[in-house]
Amino acid sequence: MPPPETNANIARHLALMAAAAPGQPALKIPRGRTADGRIDYLTLTFTELDAEVSAWGATLAVAGVRAGDRTLVMVKPGLPLIAVVFALFRAGAIPVVIDPGMGLKNFLACVTRSRPRALVGIPLARGLSHVFRRAFASVQVRVPVSASPTARVAAAGQPRAAATVQSAASDLAAILFTSGSTGAPKGVCYEHGMFEAQVRLIRAAYDITPGEVDLPMLPIFALFNPALGLTTVVPEIDPRRPAAADPAKIVQAILQENVTTSFGSPTLWLKVSAYCEQQRINLPSLRRVLSAGAPVPSALWESSRRLLPQGRLHSPYGATEALPVATVSSTEIDLRSVRGACVGRPLPDISVRIIPITDRPIAILADAPELPTGEIGEIIVQGPVVTKEYDALPEATAAAKIPSGVSAPSGAVWHRMGDCGYLDYSSRLWFVGRKAERVETSAGPLFTEPCEQVFRQHRRVTRCALVGLGSHGSQQPGLVVESPSLRAGAARAFAAELRALALQHPHTAAISRFYFHPRFPVDVRHNAKIHRLALAAWAASAQGVETASAP
Repeated sequence: MPPPETNANIARHLALMAAAAPGQPALKIPRGRTADGRIDYLTLTFTELDAEVSAWGATLAVAGVRAGDRTLVMVKPGLPLIAVVFALFRAGAIPVVIDPGMGLKNFLACVTRSRPRALVGIPLARGLSHVFRRAFASVQVRVPVSASPTARVAAAGQPRAAATVQSAASDLAAILFTSGSTGAPKGVCYEHGMFEAQVRLIRAAYDITPGEVDLPMLPIFALFNPALGLTTVVPEIDPRRPAAADPAKIVQAILQENVTTSFGSPTLWLKVSAYCEQQRINLPSLRRVLSAGAPVPSALWESSRRLLPQGRLHSPYGATEALPVATVSSTEIDLRSVRGACVGRPLPDISVRIIPITDRPIAILADAPELPTGEIGEIIVQGPVVTKEYDALPEATAAAKIPSGVSAPSGAVWHRMGDCGYLDYSSRLWFVGRKAERVETSAGPLFTEPCEQVFRQHRRVTRCALVGLGSHGSQQPGLVVESPSLRAGAARAFAAELRALALQHPHTAAISRFYFHPRFPVDVRHNAKIHRLALAAWAASAQGVETASAP
């Protein structure tokens, strides 16, 4: 067992904050409105949150949850999520967190593969575990949780938390699942040292100081806040339907609680920005907004400069398997670019390389030569936040990971981001699209982001998607535009305008076929990642508009 001073257990930060700032609010959970219309919050200080985690630790121990137990967490965002996960960390158990919006079939497959011994869940979750017994066959312990996001289990006068289990940096801390936007969801194995590195890089990259106030619009991001010393304001958002969030409620929370930092998808922040434009207000307390999950559109970069008079919009680049990798801010963005999305410079201790694109596994780093500056290829990354394997998926691990070799830190790997891009002469990283979504024509590959940037310049285009039709290697490119149903004449006129844009750039000149789809399929987590492969399958049998192939 490592000595106390080398303990890497991420839960230790909560007790440290309770000792350093006992009266500082740690968590605010909405529970209604006051008579004057203000949001009524249940507020817990760091001391009270520490006590709540202690009480949950006792509850878990009595129920039979032990150190090393994989524990499926099926609770609502708010107090139960934060308290239960930190209690599991503190006990040395391994929380398994699966996105609730991925669909029942995918969800059950993830449960089966992760083999949890324990389940901590609301009544609906525990009921599901009995209905779908095969998927939950490994579960031996079921711990009930109230469906209320403000439910407390700590009694008044709760004693200080028990000592946190000693964890080495390499010990398994949690299993977090990918969104499955370009494939089946996969469980990512996180070590305690990776969480520690994430906290360090996030704090330094965005100059975050203890005492600030965060409104995290992705529940999992709230778990970093006790380590960062931030007050967490839980937003009024249904995590299963983030696109349905009411921007008025988000803005009210920001203004009322003087929120200084927030994370949310581009889709959510476009809604907030549009609402603020309509109401002619801005958000002066915000020092930074982090937006990720998909490339930030130029409209949001532009509007952020008015929306945040004392702050700045940032877009961190990364993935569930490696986060953060790089970051870029609104002061660095060229809104006229059609060269892809600039995602900024790699953060300290993060190495980025561009290698030739291949769909095959790469056994050793020597088989992945680095491409010259400016040349598009596959993005690979290495550093302390880069995870090493997927849970119970050796083939997926082999496809996504490249061993670093003898000169690298023990166990370090390069992660294949599944993205294509390039490094420019200023060492900035540019994203051009998902590798699986590239269109392989007889003249060479086309990439989604540089092509779609051209068409997003049209005033009527908010979302569009490059798709490939036909066999790989000789695909015909097409463009699908999200648009309500159009009459034939209107569709032809719209397509002609898009074709005129295509002819203005060499990399889009071959796109002459256009489709109009009423509502794009997107990921649930961010409501921003377009399921282009699903759109390509739809376009294969849909009625498109073929425009002239030459001016």
